[in-house]
Amino acid sequence: MSVDFNGIGPGQVNTQKTTADKSSAAQNPQPAADEQAKAQAQGARGENVNLSSQAKDLKQLEQKLGNFPEMDDDRIEQIRSALENGSYKIDAEKLAQKMLEMDESIFG
Repeated sequence: MSVDFNGIGPGQVNTQKTTADKSSAAQNPQPAADEQAKAQAQGARGENVNLSSQAKDLKQLEQKLGNFPEMDDDRIEQIRSALENGSYKIDAEKLAQKMLEMDESIFG
């Protein structure tokens, strides 16, 4: 998508006008400026942004997730008390499998 700032297109930056260009611009400067202003006004009114359905779904999901706390305080307290009284059991196979899955997801 190209952006036209004040009538300057991509090929018009830092270019010098020839004598013929200067004389034609001096003879008829107003109509070109009027046409350009009309084109810019029409372009500005015609532009709009449409979000895809996927983007809308992601926005809704983000809003729903914002309502949940980042940490589950109840679960943290359960684990803390289980560690303190010695009843917390670690499944070594499950832990190893999760570590391998994480390594695979990071390094491929």
